[in-house]
Amino acid sequence: MHRRVFLALLLAGCSTGPAAAQPVPAPQAPAALPPPPLGPMSFNDWLESFKSRAAIAGVPRAVLERELAGLTPNDRVSALDGAQPEFSRPVSAYIKSALTQSRIDIGKRRRNDPFFPAIERRYGVPREILMGVWAQESGFGTILGDMDIIRSMATLAADGRRRAWAEGELVAALKIISSGEHPRSRMKGSWAGAFGQTQFIPTTYLSTAVDGDGDGRRDLWGSPADALASAANLLAKAGWRRGESWAREVTVPAGFDFSLTEGPKETPDWWESRGVRRADRQPWSAADRAAPAQLLAPSGANGPLFLLFPNHFAIRQYNNSVAYALAVGMLADRFAGMGQLVKPWPEEVGLALADRQAAQRALVSLGFNPGTPDGVVGVNTRSALRAWQKSRGLVADGYLSMDMVRRLRAEAGV
Repeated sequence: MHRRVFLALLLAGCSTGPAAAQPVPAPQAPAALPPPPLGPMSFNDWLESFKSRAAIAGVPRAVLERELAGLTPNDRVSALDGAQPEFSRPVSAYIKSALTQSRIDIGKRRRNDPFFPAIERRYGVPREILMGVWAQESGFGTILGDMDIIRSMATLAADGRRRAWAEGELVAALKIISSGEHPRSRMKGSWAGAFGQTQFIPTTYLSTAVDGDGDGRRDLWGSPADALASAANLLAKAGWRRGESWAREVTVPAGFDFSLTEGPKETPDWWESRGVRRADRQPWSAADRAAPAQLLAPSGANGPLFLLFPNHFAIRQYNNSVAYALAVGMLADRFAGMGQLVKPWPEEVGLALADRQAAQRALVSLGFNPGTPDGVVGVNTRSALRAWQKSRGLVADGYLSMDMVRRLRAEAGV
């Protein structure tokens, strides 16, 4: 995972001076760390044990002593990492907040930035998609985050919940500093360790960041060309397919079997044989007609429906969130001059954490497996809900509304 899926806070911007130009080293795969200790530890105990593992992984001792001297945990990072929103945010609300007219206007203006043609030729990712990522990640480079990445990663590692992952990112961040590419003063980002205009984490920077403007360094903070070329490289590695759409809005006939949502990946011809049509009634391109596509009903049967092509799932390699990938793709469409959806988003109400967990526990008690009842309504929960809905003769769209919560609670006695 290249970024945290649940990164929802608005980050404060930071302003830093340009780093001295240096030759770009060949990308390095992060060395595997020895297994970190399990269980809670004091910060200082963890720090001392980490130094030995980081040295084995290739971080120079001098860098470790210099950058970790006097390091203390950041309580704000710990609090943010352990927090879970009391109310879920509906997909429709997320999309509406992403597709603002001011953001669309900026994207249309920046379509002609001079670095885009070379990036498109090299990686095959359309500029509009890259601008969608750019808008979502940093507001076109205006919101970068101001937290010390070394301290944030050390805090997450010492806390222990995701120790192995955080230690790997900390080692990568220290290697960036030790290589001379960027000093510690430049390594600012979000509390979860993502940085730059396209919000890479340190391991992804080492393996995937590129020099897009030809100045001999990879600068995701100060160079839009570097940041967007790096994002294009990430999407290309994730399987971006040249010439294909990311998704298309569709309609379905009355009585459609919504249990097919988030299920089979078939060509548009297969879907058309079941009554699925493009909402704009335009023909499929040859590339799209040959591509596998999956049906999605993000707001249930009463909301807009989409056929998702492989490029949608490439975007989800950047951030594994349905809402995020939809926002990036829909922004890209608007930047390219396409209109609004044929079917508007419905008015949705966010569900409280207790209601989401109760629905999951009810599904478990009724013999349907949503995974851990953690209140996160992901693929497993939606799949279990669809199976329950279908078995009860309901529209099996996998959409957890308040009505579905009440039905589940009543049947399971939760």
